[in-house]
Amino acid sequence: MTNGAIKRWLERGAVSPLHAKHLRRLRIREWKIAIYRTAILLLLIIGWEWAAREGVIDPFLFSSPGQMWDLAVSLSASGELLNHIAVTLVETLIGFSIGTAAGTALATLIWASPMLSRVLDPYLVVLNSMPKVALGPLFIVTIGAGYGSIIAMGVAITIIITALVMHQSFKSANPDHLILARAFGATRTQQFIKIILPSSIPDLIAAIKVNVGLSWVGVIVGEFLVSKAGLGYLIIYGFQVFNLTLVMLNLLIVALLATLMYLAVSRVEKHLLRHRETNG
Repeated sequence: MTNGAIKRWLERGAVSPLHAKHLRRLRIREWKIAIYRTAILLLLIIGWEWAAREGVIDPFLFSSPGQMWDLAVSLSASGELLNHIAVTLVETLIGFSIGTAAGTALATLIWASPMLSRVLDPYLVVLNSMPKVALGPLFIVTIGAGYGSIIAMGVAITIIITALVMHQSFKSANPDHLILARAFGATRTQQFIKIILPSSIPDLIAAIKVNVGLSWVGVIVGEFLVSKAGLGYLIIYGFQVFNLTLVMLNLLIVALLATLMYLAVSRVEKHLLRHRETNG
């Protein structure tokens, strides 16, 4: 690719020379960040492998990228690893979706009723401060030792924080816009749909980003307690048989999948807020 082609690629979508300069600087900075991140990751992997081979760290306790790769290839060949990944991924997506949707619905309900907001406010604070992991045995007793309890853990750990974030976002809508809407006769529902909800999209995206990590934590903890399949089950099984390579491999897979989910949310955020980024 020639310099001219690279320049045109960096300036694509520009509407003026000044805008082209801004886009070029922005995209070069993004590429630099991506290169630095990749370099750090490669250094960590190479350093880890080197330390394990040279005896700087104990490969039995800390494993090594090479050992994890060999184990991943072996488990993938039998289809066992993909089955466990699919189980955990489906549970996480269900828990994440239900928790985010229910939290947003709860925030909407609380916003719609100021009386309900005042009544529920202390309960939400108490529920948010409660360690959700402690609810695991309660879910097992009430729902049963199966997928329902695992998904319930994912929901429990995301719903309250989503409700609190979104309710605060709804209350922070621009008051001037609401006054103007009321002056033109807008109903409370119209104010919510046309003004409050659109202005809360950045906070909703932020809550979803937080929920990505929380839902993985909830599901993995749930699998620790009751599951016979999934990445959480493999992690606890690896500890029980002292196969720490299996533990490290599954921790790495969880981190990788959570990162991919986060990047997917970031792509959606970039699409929804593209006008703000362009103006910025």
